[in-house]
Amino acid sequence: MGLDAVRGPASHERKAERLAGRHSVEVVTGADAVAERLNRLRSDAAREVCTMLTGRAMLTAGSEGGPGGRSAVSHRTVVERPSGPRRQGGGHVRVVERIPAELVIADRAVALLPLASGTEESAALVVHAGALLDSLVDLFEDIWHEGRPLPAEPYSAGPDATDLEILSLLLAGLTDASVAKQLGLGLRTVQRRVRGLMELAGVTTRLQLGWHAAERGWTAQG
Repeated sequence: MGLDAVRGPASHERKAERLAGRHSVEVVTGADAVAERLNRLRSDAAREVCTMLTGRAMLTAGSEGGPGGRSAVSHRTVVERPSGPRRQGGGHVRVVERIPAELVIADRAVALLPLASGTEESAALVVHAGALLDSLVDLFEDIWHEGRPLPAEPYSAGPDATDLEILSLLLAGLTDASVAKQLGLGLRTVQRRVRGLMELAGVTTRLQLGWHAAERGWTAQG
């Protein structure tokens, strides 16, 4: 089951919106706006956050008790089989050969689906109750049940104290410019350190970085 499975429901969803005068799908544009909406979706979750992560794209969800999540909230994450740097496993993380798209679903009530990532032109759909959300929930459950537990492997040395400060502020929703101002650093320094953290974590985007930071315990240091 892939993205084709949601195209039909999406068409019906748009028709239903016009008829009912409601907006069950929002479009969020800009990397900062997408990141802020993702953080809000995760922090507002009361029961469960379900996440799919590809090897290329953008989304992230903290592990239980991770950034933006309450300790009572259950987290299930499916990732593509890692081909490069090691990833840490866990009882709520499963791996599959291929994921059709990145996705975060909170309490089966709202989902964030990226359209593009990694640039200032990043965009995502925020999907509320309706046929499209039901299809996305079904898609996650299908892929979750296809997955296998991800074996745990040791990590290399973590980031330094400045890296941890930067990471903490980014996870709190601050922009690069705000982080630089608060820590008295240059904007380029912040961006360079973020790139270094992504390389250390073996990820390609910032939103994946948050998930790996929680998995490695970086957010608990300091």
